[in-house]
Amino acid sequence: LGGEFIPQLDEGDFAVETRVLTGSSIDQIIEASTKAQNIILKFPEVKQVVNKIGSGEIPTDPMPIEAGDMMIILKDKSEWTSADSREELAEKMGEKLSVIPGVTFGFQQPIQMRFNELITGAKQDVVIKLYGEDLDVLTEQARKIGKLIKNIEGVEDLYVEEVTGLPQIQIQFNRDKIAQYGLNITAINKVIKTAFAGEAAGLVYEGEKRFDLVVRLTKEDRKDLSDVRSLYISTPGGEQIPLEEVATVEFKNGPNQIQRDDTKRRIIVGFNVRNRDVQSIVKEIRQQLDVKLKLPPGYYVTYGGQFEHLVAANKRLAIAVPVALLLILLLLYFTFNSIKQSLLIFSAIPLAAIGGVFALLIRGMPFSISAGVGFIALFGVAVLNGIVLIAEFNRLKKEGMTDIKERVLTGTKVRLRPVLMTAAVASLGFLPMALSNSSGAEVQRPLATVVIGGLITATFLTLVVLPVLYILFEKKSKKNTNMKPAINPTILLFLIGGSLLPLNSVAQNTTTDISIVKQLTLPEAIEKAIKNNLTIKSALYEVDVQKALKKGTTNIEKMNFSVSQGQINSTNWDNYLNITQRFEFPSVYKNQSRLANARINSSLQQVAIKENDVIRNVKDVYYQWVYLLSRRSLLITQDTLYSNLVKASNLRYKTGENTLLEKTISETASKEIKNQIVQNDADIGVTRQQLQTLLNTAENISVADTVLSKREIKELYDTAAVAKNPFLNYLLQQIEINKSETEVQKSKRLPDFLVGYFNQSFRGNMNVNGVEQKFTGSDRFHGFQVGVAVPILRSDHKAKIAASKVREKISATDYEYQQMNMQSQLKTLVLQYTKYKSSLEYYEMSALPQAESIIKNAEKGFRSGDISYIQYQQSLGMALKIKTDYLDQLYLFNQTLLVIENLLGKK
Repeated sequence: LGGEFIPQLDEGDFAVETRVLTGSSIDQIIEASTKAQNIILKFPEVKQVVNKIGSGEIPTDPMPIEAGDMMIILKDKSEWTSADSREELAEKMGEKLSVIPGVTFGFQQPIQMRFNELITGAKQDVVIKLYGEDLDVLTEQARKIGKLIKNIEGVEDLYVEEVTGLPQIQIQFNRDKIAQYGLNITAINKVIKTAFAGEAAGLVYEGEKRFDLVVRLTKEDRKDLSDVRSLYISTPGGEQIPLEEVATVEFKNGPNQIQRDDTKRRIIVGFNVRNRDVQSIVKEIRQQLDVKLKLPPGYYVTYGGQFEHLVAANKRLAIAVPVALLLILLLLYFTFNSIKQSLLIFSAIPLAAIGGVFALLIRGMPFSISAGVGFIALFGVAVLNGIVLIAEFNRLKKEGMTDIKERVLTGTKVRLRPVLMTAAVASLGFLPMALSNSSGAEVQRPLATVVIGGLITATFLTLVVLPVLYILFEKKSKKNTNMKPAINPTILLFLIGGSLLPLNSVAQNTTTDISIVKQLTLPEAIEKAIKNNLTIKSALYEVDVQKALKKGTTNIEKMNFSVSQGQINSTNWDNYLNITQRFEFPSVYKNQSRLANARINSSLQQVAIKENDVIRNVKDVYYQWVYLLSRRSLLITQDTLYSNLVKASNLRYKTGENTLLEKTISETASKEIKNQIVQNDADIGVTRQQLQTLLNTAENISVADTVLSKREIKELYDTAAVAKNPFLNYLLQQIEINKSETEVQKSKRLPDFLVGYFNQSFRGNMNVNGVEQKFTGSDRFHGFQVGVAVPILRSDHKAKIAASKVREKISATDYEYQQMNMQSQLKTLVLQYTKYKSSLEYYEMSALPQAESIIKNAEKGFRSGDISYIQYQQSLGMALKIKTDYLDQLYLFNQTLLVIENLLGKK
């Protein structure tokens, strides 16, 4: 169907944008406007023509001198004779105005043109904005865009903004000659300013008024370039020399205007849309520009005007339509208290949409926001027929009619007239809008067309489809006798509201409600992460992209077909058919294939990098979870010890053996341990969420290992082991890619081959081996041609080869730097590993056994009364700190090994 923001309203008049060449005088624009006015007034449809040139005293509508607006006031359409529509009249007027040389005209409507200018800064319907820094580059690329799109159907009144081309007189001083004559720049500038701009030479009094007496050359002496060149300059020696003796004076083109959006320079290419929709035009333009326009780095285009409004409105409809459908479904459920019957009635909506789309297609209307609003209204009305039928079926069922087919036939027969009336009332109500030709009807017609067409299909299809679906659903519900009762509206509202939440929120809420916990070992977690992680999937897609691109490495250029018809060989008309095919040197295809393989391998290395990072993160989170579980077990042991201590302290306090202070201290210590358990449990919940994210799963998972164990390393790796790191392999592959690119560029310097075939006619009499023969169009002559295309200027290929070689050096340098950096990291990690290993050996051999002994002896001494409460608490704190420190050292030891494995690319 295409698409547009809103249909163009027929305002009844034309506003024609008139432009002459940049830098033109006001006399030229007045002359061109007058000629155009006289041509337009010859049309019988025109009542009056008014021209507005430049800006007024109050510049509410600033325009340059070379631009003007021609307002064409038209008669009523009933008095038109030379055209039937506004578009046809605009085309005929444009054809008549095309005889005026050097003038461009753009046909629009007054209000439409002003709104376009207010919104986008340009008067055209669609504006292509090109952003960049260099004005010359912007001008060149804008002209290319204009050439590419001018022949596209529907593009009318094309306008390429002129930002350069304003002629200026520029004076370039010769400082050596100025010094030779003893002059200076300031003195020369003062003479030039006095001669052409004027300089105050005194005062003139008129009564109490005082005026400056300004001296300058007469108008006749300052209207030509030679007047500037022949301006005499006085030297300190009293001589008179012309200005051209000490300076170069010439005309040069300078900037005409500099336009900016968001502090960025831009130029516009605008056009009006006629006899076609905006969306299809912009789509075709994008396809043309993507293929044929190669912008320099830092330059880009955007699309504004009516297309920009269409995109913004479609985004709003993408929210409004689903919300409307959701509300309709919700209200249907509240009415029938049944999901099944609500969905049955809801089936009328797609049936209605079919008719709305076909109605627009039949009337040749594109999709617009008016049509979108019509679809929303249509969906609400379309369900009324379903409500009428289903309500009648339910009434017959309550009255005891158990036969489903009889119920459907009876209900449809009874409700046929109300169903038809429901659709007819809405359709006939919108009919005047659909057929109206008055002012504003352009906006009403798509809305009414959608509603009428949709109701026609919805009415007749609902009478067939809805009863069939009702029979099927009722038969199925009879068989399923154990079906659960319908849920209440509150639960449905909760479910529908929950469906609007982000997916991750729903997944999180679901996992907290599931009671089944899936325990994962570390290998299982790694396997699941590699399978489900989205970053790895994205990298695998990139591999598929490179594999797909490889199929185009041996792509042969397009075969050229040409046909000539005319007086080729004689005064008789002959035809000539030519077919040619160009092939590059075979080594080009071979090297391109090698380059494609290198890029595929590079993508595979990127997958390996992603996998290595995911494995590292999974191991890190997994062992952090195990560490928190081990720490929780230690905290529970501490809590048990301190709970026993609190009981003993309370008993001793009651018997008077200790003070209130000792009792309070023991209770505080016990509460502190309980608080640490709560904080540790919260950290476990955070770790669970992190692991779920890495595995991309909504399952309620847990780790199979609950005690942090000591990881072992079979051997200490030397620095050469980092060669297996995926990132280093990726850098090696980049070197291979750059080498392959160099070979491709070298092979492109070799010649190309051309093969062709031609076939032509020779009409007329000819002498063949001394015999006069007559040839007709059926007598054909053919032959073959073979050629070689040899590059003469190789500077482009040399530059690309040199650039590829520089990239090889860059890649090799990056590889050496990363290799040295990783080797240094490995040395540091091995030293840390040795340090933590020594610390763990101390704890395992000495500290941990001593801690167990301290706890055991302290409990015995405290119970027997050999040690005091303070001594017991100090002993207990020392032993528990040893166990906590050992657990922390073990965690750091394992983390060091994980980093080493990640650096070496080991799973």
